[in-house]
Amino acid sequence: HILPLGTPDMLACAWRFGAAPHPRGVAVAYQCAHTTRSASAPSAWRGAVDPVIRLSRASGNGARTAIVTRGPISSRGAAFLSTRRAHTQCSDTPHLPLTAGGAQRRLSSTSGEAIVGSRSAEPSVVFSGIQPTGTPHLGNYIGAIRNWVRMQDEPGDHPRLFSVVDLHSITMPQDPETLRRQIRETAISLLAVGLDPAKCTIFQQSRVMQHPELAWILGCIATTGQLDVMTQWKSKKHARSSPARLGLFSYPVLMAADVLVYKTTHVPVGDDQRQHLELARTIAGGFNHQVGAAVFPIPEAVVPPVAARLMSLREPENKMSKSDRSPRSRIDITDDVDTVRAKMRKAVTDSRGDVSYDRDNRPGVTNLIDIYSNMTGKSEAETVAEFAGCNTLQFKEGVAVAVSEHLAPIQAEYRHLVANPEYVTQVLDEGAIRATAMAEKTMIEVRRAVGFTI
Repeated sequence: HILPLGTPDMLACAWRFGAAPHPRGVAVAYQCAHTTRSASAPSAWRGAVDPVIRLSRASGNGARTAIVTRGPISSRGAAFLSTRRAHTQCSDTPHLPLTAGGAQRRLSSTSGEAIVGSRSAEPSVVFSGIQPTGTPHLGNYIGAIRNWVRMQDEPGDHPRLFSVVDLHSITMPQDPETLRRQIRETAISLLAVGLDPAKCTIFQQSRVMQHPELAWILGCIATTGQLDVMTQWKSKKHARSSPARLGLFSYPVLMAADVLVYKTTHVPVGDDQRQHLELARTIAGGFNHQVGAAVFPIPEAVVPPVAARLMSLREPENKMSKSDRSPRSRIDITDDVDTVRAKMRKAVTDSRGDVSYDRDNRPGVTNLIDIYSNMTGKSEAETVAEFAGCNTLQFKEGVAVAVSEHLAPIQAEYRHLVANPEYVTQVLDEGAIRATAMAEKTMIEVRRAVGFTI
């Protein structure tokens, strides 16, 4: 069995389990960088597996291949590999696809990490979502929504879907009237910052019933072990005095359904969502394996060129968040000039009076530099040079002015949309119709693959 390798610096390794065959077939494919040594394998595999491949160079196109020389694959496993994607089936291992012809590509983050996928250079379907917590704050805008606007404006007519994921919001108790208001405020905000329903689909998640339908099916693929290691679950279940709810435990499966129901190929993500996307990739591979067909593409992460993560104004060691009880910890995109100035004056810095970029030792000042740079388009070095000789109070005033000037046109559009609620309703109605049509097309294939269609 020949497994093509996409790039010279990635190595596909196959191990044969010694005494006990793997439940999905004797041979398991696993990708790691540069080495076949057991140290590169997951800890649970060390000492229990035997490397059984050698590297070769195929004639003609010079593609690198890994040839399995021992450990025959079962007929079911061979059929699965014939789909030209091999995935590990252990919950603690990455599921990175192997594709024919070495046509893999990389999407690199600023930290140098890469997620390897099997898509072509141009995306086919883009999806992302935001919870309806009301008006987004500056961290939401810089870290996610502004990137969505850039993606909708890129050339190409491929689908781009952006959802108000209200089903996720009820993992915690919600007041119905408050939730209704926040759904509308979030939708208005997406339109105000520049999302255009003529270029993308903007919709309310709960109005597309294929999302929870697929979530149940995928929940029968995912394991409790995979969900129990989710970082947000581990942090929240111990922080609550009352018993944790099932929705809080299983919502990553719904997130996977959100992505896969549109056969999404590219997902804009921040650092805190990478783990959820990896689970979606794992579940997609597991479903494809179980039904013996490549129903779902393996979605890839799209990381902004500059991975901006704004921190709390009150506790700069923590990210800016709506969950913080203090409204002074964040700047909402609807905050007026006086509110922005007041919050900036109270922003935590340090006892030094100058402006310098040092995330480890001066997180407060560094956070303000990040905000100013993102509002003006200037680099951190240019920002520091501009405020050389200024004290932190003068710097805070400069940051407040930059924020207010940047948000002014967004706030004007927000007020216009608030005054025209019928238009916002129309956008969500039409978005739900388009999203439902796409989702139902996928679900017809899923139902047939599972065996529901008789």
